[in-house]
Amino acid sequence: MINSRGVALLLATAIALVTLAFTSLVSEVTPTILFVVTIISFGVSYILSQLTLDFLIFKEINNIYDMMDKLRNEEFSEIDDHEGTSLNPLRKINQEIASYAQIKEKEIKELKRIEAFRREFLADISHELKTPIFAAQGFVHTLLDGAVKDKSVRKRFLKKAAKSLDGLNMLVQELLTISQMEIGEIRMHPEHFNLYEVVEDVFDQMEEKSERKGVTVNFVEGCEHKAYVFADPQRIYQVMTNLISNAVKYNNEGGEVLVDLEVGKEDVTVFVKDNGLGIPPEHIKRIFERFYRVDKSRSKDLGGTGLGLAIVKHIIEAHDSKVVVTSTLGKGTIFSFKLPKGEAPDEDDELFVEELDLDSSEE
Repeated sequence: MINSRGVALLLATAIALVTLAFTSLVSEVTPTILFVVTIISFGVSYILSQLTLDFLIFKEINNIYDMMDKLRNEEFSEIDDHEGTSLNPLRKINQEIASYAQIKEKEIKELKRIEAFRREFLADISHELKTPIFAAQGFVHTLLDGAVKDKSVRKRFLKKAAKSLDGLNMLVQELLTISQMEIGEIRMHPEHFNLYEVVEDVFDQMEEKSERKGVTVNFVEGCEHKAYVFADPQRIYQVMTNLISNAVKYNNEGGEVLVDLEVGKEDVTVFVKDNGLGIPPEHIKRIFERFYRVDKSRSKDLGGTGLGLAIVKHIIEAHDSKVVVTSTLGKGTIFSFKLPKGEAPDEDDELFVEELDLDSSEE
């Protein structure tokens, strides 16, 4: 195997012979001088050649081979990226390989993460689809087996089957919504509107559900009644519905859900607060994943598709914002996000609209 010593020995011998040949052409040079010159030439050439080959070539080549072995064995964490400028082309090659290895390591980690997410998603979606399908299938087969002749049983079972199919349709629609948002097929249509009024509409929708749960839903005392934002009103209504519905659903009986709107110079900050059980810290980072449930058994009893918070995340991110979650076990949870501040309509325009309404009512 060729190494630096062998190459240095060959180079030193060649240089010494050339020096001897040229020196012997001088007539006054004695054999002793020729011997000394040859030895010195050989020694100096050997030392310089070996040092040069060791530090500039063979050392870097060995590093490259070591790095290639680590790449072959997928030992990416053991590869060091030697940063810094160097005139040695082999050192630059070594740095390029190290940079390439780091990029590949990130790609492999991302592919493994995506693969794990895909397996988990397929398991979740299979389970979520199986529940309503089996339920509807059971009711229909019971009717086919003879229960259809009993009018009371027939009506009750058909209602249950319809309810299961409605849940299945909701699940498919929400999955379709998330998929369309991710690939950009659903675009936001922002306009100026009063967020306070949108939240009031959500409160009206949640009235029966909150009363049944024994949870009060209201604004924080002193909340701004005119909180104009520039956003997609339909999607923000969907966001507030999901957040307030979850706050009611996972609250304690007799609990409270409060919404606060803080109007700043450039944006409006929305807070949805509850005094429920709270979310364990290890679950907070994952609650926006599809079908992820903190307490799966309890969540199943309460219903829902498990996609609400995933949709909330996508809608808020489409508005160039993000949802912030703070939670304390036993005390409650706060969801918050910001929306761009909108423009309020002119008072003259509002008065004109009111006059039109009065005129139309008189007619």
